[in-house]
Amino acid sequence: MKIVTVLGARPQFIKAAPLSEALSKKHEEKIVHTGQHYDYQMSDVFFEELGIPKPDYFLGVGSKQHGAQTGEMLTGVEEVLLKEKPDWVLVYGDTNSTLAGALAAAKLHIPIAHVEAGLRSYNRQMPEEVNRVLTDHLSTLLFCPTDQAVKNLRQEGLTAGVVRTGDVMADALYYHARRAEDRNIAENLRYKRKSYLLATVHRAENTDNPSRLEGIIKAFAQIDGQIVLPLHPRTKKLLLSCQMSIPENVEVIEPVGYLEMILLEKEAELILTDSGGVQKEAYLWQVPCVTLRDETEWVETVHTGWNTLAGANTEEIVAAVARYRKNSLPPYLENLYGNGRASEEIVEAMEERGGAS
Repeated sequence: MKIVTVLGARPQFIKAAPLSEALSKKHEEKIVHTGQHYDYQMSDVFFEELGIPKPDYFLGVGSKQHGAQTGEMLTGVEEVLLKEKPDWVLVYGDTNSTLAGALAAAKLHIPIAHVEAGLRSYNRQMPEEVNRVLTDHLSTLLFCPTDQAVKNLRQEGLTAGVVRTGDVMADALYYHARRAEDRNIAENLRYKRKSYLLATVHRAENTDNPSRLEGIIKAFAQIDGQIVLPLHPRTKKLLLSCQMSIPENVEVIEPVGYLEMILLEKEAELILTDSGGVQKEAYLWQVPCVTLRDETEWVETVHTGWNTLAGANTEEIVAAVARYRKNSLPPYLENLYGNGRASEEIVEAMEERGGAS
């Protein structure tokens, strides 16, 4: 088969690495990078370090308003599809690149395979929620990471082509962890195991809202122990504009590469984050997590007790950390996100279904 994969955000490339490797054994994959996220961390070094195939096409769309950005991507992806005539278009997650790839394929009657299908926050204020819902309803094969994702699709009347594969991010985490070990990345980390809390704050709902960001920063100040905070540029900009000071127990560091990040997660006592991916990685590393959002797509991490939704409420954040420190951790469910073969199962399902005639 020939597959065109549409990617645009750094996490998508990271997740795509093990699936691209599985596809390469028998099939031809062409990778389109829309340019939705592009900075020095997406240079050739990024692809070489993580063993990720370099894109065959780079659209260079860049940051724009949602409509303009999605429209430019749609035009660019359509041109690639007309040239390549693939059997499948493969998309990941919930970005504008995901939706543009799915729309372009649907207009040309090319089957769509959606990795991470069925996730729902049920918050339509999030552009990601709109993207994932629309992409699911356009897709031919919907690869669900969890039982809850399958249930979500069933509630929307989607049952055909739904496959519970497990989570490709679990594949990616272990795949890249091996690369980190091979490159001795741990030697560059100067934090002792379980001696710190790791925090990330980057989502627009927190970084574009001074009162929410203030609630989070106040909570950090009240938590006993060192907090390591790789500071996202958007968060740094708001802190400066609102003249918010960083608490003494928070060590701000520059954004780190993915290999460093997953090892920081693994060695942390606890993680505080508004990132969906980091919530899930925390669970896979068996590290308790306090989520700085009011809802999550990864509800099973909450149901198992490994994750607590605290929003931006100072008291709830501090209390959640205290509960994890006081109480023993809940049982860990090994197969919550599959058996580590999500990539292989996705390829097998695509082979079984065939593609464009």
